[in-house]
Amino acid sequence: MKIHREGYKLILYSSAALAVLNVIIIYFFIDIKAVWITLLSLSVLIAGFNLFFFRKPERKIEEEAGKILVAADGKVVAIEEVEENEYFGDRRLQVSVFMTLFNMHSNTYPVSGTIKYIKYQPGRFFIASLPKSSVYNERTSVVIETEEGLEIMIRQIAGFVARRIVTYAKPGLKVKQGEELGFIKFGSRVDIFLPPGTKLNVDLRDSVHANRDILAEIKY
Repeated sequence: MKIHREGYKLILYSSAALAVLNVIIIYFFIDIKAVWITLLSLSVLIAGFNLFFFRKPERKIEEEAGKILVAADGKVVAIEEVEENEYFGDRRLQVSVFMTLFNMHSNTYPVSGTIKYIKYQPGRFFIASLPKSSVYNERTSVVIETEEGLEIMIRQIAGFVARRIVTYAKPGLKVKQGEELGFIKFGSRVDIFLPPGTKLNVDLRDSVHANRDILAEIKY
C-alpha cells in the first residue's frame, strides 16, 4: 500500500500542525491529563484518517481491448440513457459511481487510447450522489478515443465536501488502461458515458473498484 502523491503536502502540513499543537497543550496542561490525552487521541485519529484517505493500493491489470474497466472506487448510483450535450450531442449510456470519504479516490483510465478532449467547468457543490450534480457541479470532462475509434467520456465531479479536482490528462496524450487519470479530494463522483446499448457488467447499487472490476464490454 502506497500513499498517493496528492496527499503528501496535506499529510506533512497537518501532521506538523498537530505536533506543534500537542506540544503547546501538553506544556500548559501537563497536570490535566484528560485535556492533553483527548487532544493526542484526536490527533492520532486525524493523522490516521489522512493516511487512509490518500492510500493508493497496487492493482495490476492486463490490458484488453473490448473491456472497459471501472474508473473509480465506490457505489453505482446511476445507470441511464441521457442527452450528452457537452461533447457528443446525442444520447449516451451514463454510468455513475459515487465515492464516499472512505473510498480510495484515485481515478483511472477505463480504456487505452488518445485524449481527444478536456474541459473544466466551474459549478456548484451539490451532494455528488444526486443526479443534478452531473450537470451543475464543478467538473472536468475527458474524452478518450481508442485505437478502434470508440470515444468514451469520463467526467470527474466535485461533491458537497470535495473542493478540488485534479486531472492529469492533456490533449493528444496517449494513455493506457488503468493508468491514473486524476484525483478528487474528499467525496465525489465519476460518470462514464458509453454508446447506447453497451453491455454492462455492473448493476445499480453495486460496490465497484477501479482497475479491478469490468464496467462493460464492447464488441468491435
